[in-house]
Amino acid sequence: MTIEVFAVLKDYFDKEFQLQSSAKNILELKQQLIVQNPEAANVLQLCRFAVHDEFVNSDYKINPNDTITIIPPSSGG
Repeated sequence: MTIEVFAVLKDYFDKEFQLQSSAKNILELKQQLIVQNPEAANVLQLCRFAVHDEFVNSDYKINPNDTITIIPPSSGG
């Protein structure tokens, strides 16, 4: 699968990277990413996940060819 990250997550991961994962859903993927980079745990817990540009819930079943975008919270004015 392809993972894309934005904003502060680029401090912890490449902007886009390939990931071989046995995660069955978004929740398991998030847990795997936290194990891979524990320093990103606080941010990852607050992120929204999208697959092919559509937001998904944590129980979304991951497919190997998915492009998963991880979007941290943002503020603006």
